[in-house]
Amino acid sequence: MDEQFSDRLAKALVSIRRQIDFEPQIALVTGTGLAGLLSDIKVEAKIAYKDIDGFPVSTAPSHKGELIFGEIAGTKVIAQNGRFHCYEGWSGDDIVLPVYVMAQLGATNYVVTNAAGALNEHYRVGEIMLIEDHINFLGIHPLKGPNDDNLGPRFPDMSRAYNPQLIAKAKTVAQSLKLTIQNGIYAAVHGPEFETSAERRFLRSAGGDAVGMSTVPEVIAANHAGMQVLGFSAITNQATGGKDQQPDTLEEVLENADIAASGIRKIILQLIMNGDFDEPKQA
Repeated sequence: MDEQFSDRLAKALVSIRRQIDFEPQIALVTGTGLAGLLSDIKVEAKIAYKDIDGFPVSTAPSHKGELIFGEIAGTKVIAQNGRFHCYEGWSGDDIVLPVYVMAQLGATNYVVTNAAGALNEHYRVGEIMLIEDHINFLGIHPLKGPNDDNLGPRFPDMSRAYNPQLIAKAKTVAQSLKLTIQNGIYAAVHGPEFETSAERRFLRSAGGDAVGMSTVPEVIAANHAGMQVLGFSAITNQATGGKDQQPDTLEEVLENADIAASGIRKIILQLIMNGDFDEPKQA
């Protein structure tokens, strides 16, 4: 983080609090093609990114660019409808600013979703992958530079970046809903180009099950801020890099993200209704 990050964060918080007094429990972030997940929110207010001091403005397809404040099943949530990516030209500070904003407003849980290609040949398009871990191939590290001890420790532990208790509960819920769910490792690359077949074979050999262009910087920041993290990937395309690899298109990604979004939405809603986000983080 640069030395001015704390000032930028403070200005964003003042800007938001000037418009709404709200303390969320859960922060929800929707990925490409997954904005439909927000339909369960009983909306209290929406604030466009352009109306928040110091906020970037989303340019990625299907990323509207607003914070949504409201409730799901009586639980206060703040939703980030549209995120920021390296490929848009944003810095690490830009990408993670909303994470710290939501944490400072009171959110203790961070639920992140994304669209991803299947490196694992056993995954099928339209399925859901619970993210158990990730590999950072983005080339950026959002915590570089001076550390603000008020936001988190200098050397945050990432060995359990995705909360094991929440993962276990999400699996149980998925089974009760009779949803097909995978669990695996998310590999993050810079983009915006889809990966070459050779890159996809390499990412698979490195341990990745799915590949995308987001999520990792935000999850690092959320852990730095002490939040419990739960992550879902919507499997939108086959990305094994094999001899039968087919060309990818954005239209295909958006269409298939919508298929998986229905299941992700049901799982998140049931977890909230169960009170599964209420329990304190376990070491």
